[in-house]
Amino acid sequence: MSRLIDLTLPLAPGMRGVEITQKFTVADNGWNATTLHLYSHAGTHMDAQVHFEAGPETIDQLAPARCMGMAWVINLAGIAPRSLIEVASLGEVEKRFQDGESLLFRTGWSQHANNPALYRDGLPRISEALARWCVARKVKLLGVEPPSVADVNNLPEVTRVHKILLGGGVTIVEGLCNLEQLTAPRVFFVALPLRIVGGDGCPCRAFGVEGEENESTEQLARLLA
Repeated sequence: MSRLIDLTLPLAPGMRGVEITQKFTVADNGWNATTLHLYSHAGTHMDAQVHFEAGPETIDQLAPARCMGMAWVINLAGIAPRSLIEVASLGEVEKRFQDGESLLFRTGWSQHANNPALYRDGLPRISEALARWCVARKVKLLGVEPPSVADVNNLPEVTRVHKILLGGGVTIVEGLCNLEQLTAPRVFFVALPLRIVGGDGCPCRAFGVEGEENESTEQLARLLA
């Protein structure tokens, strides 16, 4: 039996970069509709190459096939704030990883989403060495729980890591949650952004599918490789 786990932070008024206002109501207009003002990197989101000028690709040019695939779940629960995630952090996955697969880093960091000082300023981050390893191994999707893969308060670092990954063809997904609900070491991971023309990034809906070596997802993963 397969199981689908939603890995997306809910977007709500009051969140950083989120404003939702009522535009129409059933009482006044016959239907309900709202106006959304969203920061392109709010909540669970994906980065496009132009986010750091790592290449010309915009979020609308990201093919659906590059937004899904088999992913290894790396359990780093309890990692200390501001820790560097290195190649050694992959453990046995470093040997078992097949080129073109994806990586999800479970750190438990989403539990701090309502504490901006820690969530944003104390996040564990991807090392430059690991970023280069990901490019060399053709990692398709790299998913993390913090709002960034690198220190947002260190412009040189955050720029270098993003440029290495995005410039090397690795699609970054940030702000994931519920990774502790994944029980399999390897899942079928999907993260789909809105098709915003010229977009540097976009909130997305992300989820993982796990089960008894799900043949359908394995076959789909091979087709998308």
